[in-house]
Amino acid sequence: MNERGPWLQEMEPSLTTAVESQDVLAELTRREPIFHRSEFGTTRADFERMTAEDFWETGALGRRYSRQLVLDELEKRFAAPHEDVWEASEFQCRRLGEDTYLLTYTLLQDHVRLTRRATIWRKTPDGWKIVYHQGTIVQDA
Repeated sequence: MNERGPWLQEMEPSLTTAVESQDVLAELTRREPIFHRSEFGTTRADFERMTAEDFWETGALGRRYSRQLVLDELEKRFAAPHEDVWEASEFQCRRLGEDTYLLTYTLLQDHVRLTRRATIWRKTPDGWKIVYHQGTIVQDA
């Protein structure tokens, strides 16, 4: 018997979305993974509109990135055609406050890199804005 087995099973949270947040879940699921949905834009101006002024993110290895750096990197990425292979699953949405939601999911990139993702979204008069994003590499996939 694996000594970690029962302990690991107890660690997993219940990944459910409240009935009243199902419509938000559907809306936000269509927008993830962030910056990988060409229908929402591929230019720096598009990415600026998607993000709150005080947006920042924590990368998969724990490094924090400012909005400015993220926008600079996205501008470089989309300057040339590139293949973008990913599969997102296990979406869950939780209301954090008025017009603010946490969306979590699992992302498999290039068939090998598995990460857990979390994005805080805010509904504004101008549409959905990304407030914060984090990706964490899964060690025991």
